[in-house]
Amino acid sequence: MEFLERHSILTDWITLVFLVCILLMTMTKLFFPKRFLEFIYLPINNKYFLVQGKDDSLTHGFNVLLFVVQLLSISFFIYLILVEVGHSSSNSPWLLYIQICAVYFVFIGFKLFIEKIVGNVFNIESLTNQYLYQKLTYRNYIGIFILTCNILIVYSFGSSQTILLIILGLTAAFNGLGLILSYKNFRSTLIPHFLYFILYLCALEIAPYVILYKAVT
Repeated sequence: MEFLERHSILTDWITLVFLVCILLMTMTKLFFPKRFLEFIYLPINNKYFLVQGKDDSLTHGFNVLLFVVQLLSISFFIYLILVEVGHSSSNSPWLLYIQICAVYFVFIGFKLFIEKIVGNVFNIESLTNQYLYQKLTYRNYIGIFILTCNILIVYSFGSSQTILLIILGLTAAFNGLGLILSYKNFRSTLIPHFLYFILYLCALEIAPYVILYKAVT
């Protein structure tokens, strides 16, 4: 009989991270009940953007709270991947997690800053804000999905490469679907400027992740 190595994860600080995420989601539902309900049904219908799309501010309290959940949950999933492939810090795993959170926050913030500059240069701030708002919304939803997966991995299934790859594949598929739906909403604007759209896609949606992957590996 062969014994398979299984990575064990201390759950003290991890439980605290999950509790913070759940608390933030509870606050979001408490402060913005109607908006939260429409957000939950986002995969079923597009009512959320039709009703809440008029307020496309990225700094709205609802978006900020859920972005923090996204930050904490996706950073922890990246932490699980690093632990699984053996690139973890055994002395202070929570410090590694904080570093991942910081890198993720800087990466998203810098990418958002560049996209804002592009919108300002080409005088399409309104269109850019709507697009970034929709993209943030879809990724906040993915953050909740990842949070659920993280909890199941830590307290039920355990971590394995197969499980992580499945979740990573689903996340990539959901993210791609969210981008496609966003582009579909702006197809009347994109079609006449298809070449610029391809350049944008390569420069700001694909290249940053390729660079980040190369930097990490």
